[in-house]
Amino acid sequence: MPSPPWRLIIEDSPRSGAANMAVDESIAEAAASGDVPPTLRFYRWQSPTVSLGRFQKIADIDEARVAEQGYDLVRRATGGRAILHVDELTYSVAGPIAEPQMSGGVMDAYMRFSDALLSGLTSLGLSAENAGARARAGRDLSAACFEMPSAYEITAGGRKLMGSAQSRREGYVLQHGSLPLWGDVTRLVEVLSLTCDGKERLRQQLRRQAITLSEALKLPPDAEQPDFLSVAAAMADGFASELDQVLEAGALSADELRRSAELIRVRYADPAWTRQR
Repeated sequence: MPSPPWRLIIEDSPRSGAANMAVDESIAEAAASGDVPPTLRFYRWQSPTVSLGRFQKIADIDEARVAEQGYDLVRRATGGRAILHVDELTYSVAGPIAEPQMSGGVMDAYMRFSDALLSGLTSLGLSAENAGARARAGRDLSAACFEMPSAYEITAGGRKLMGSAQSRREGYVLQHGSLPLWGDVTRLVEVLSLTCDGKERLRQQLRRQAITLSEALKLPPDAEQPDFLSVAAAMADGFASELDQVLEAGALSADELRRSAELIRVRYADPAWTRQR
């Protein structure tokens, strides 16, 4: 039997950091309840936003520098380390644990979605690969997500191109991830709680280990940079073809919008949540 269609949401209008995290969770809850189909969403950020992993220490971040830079700050519902969301495409995929594409353990679904992401990148003319099952982020790494790939994360030329994280709770699977389209991958370093020497070492490390889509495609500085909508469409096609999954364009329901507004208030815009230690 063919799998029922998933919903595809491509949001051209950016949202705040708190709103983006709240929308992802509201979709996951609605999908777990059967109120909406499993959903693939692509989105952007209203202003540069530092997101912390669910269990990351707030002390990893220099909050004064975050404010000075004019960045937003939010804590994700998923794990991992800090990301500066700017000049990027972000994706999320959410559905009930019983959904076949979500079945198995964390790494089973992670591998399927990694293959789908690779398919989309290939259609953009990029030669990319996943880091393989044995890749693991060690304890001696910094607070920056893009310093080193973890299992099945996407790399190009051996350098990390996409970071992703997954959460399984309340009967749902939520995975989201970041694809830097262009810009300086070291900008996050400025707001980390490091000495001047530590920041410079990490900048050099990130330049060696991380890469943007523009750089991976070897686009000259004066060339037209990757366009959000075009990249989102290509990545959606990758999910459809690799997972043999029909995607139907849709929008957030009124109930999802109401729930996301509640989650912004009680969680993602609440300093008590963001500043957990």
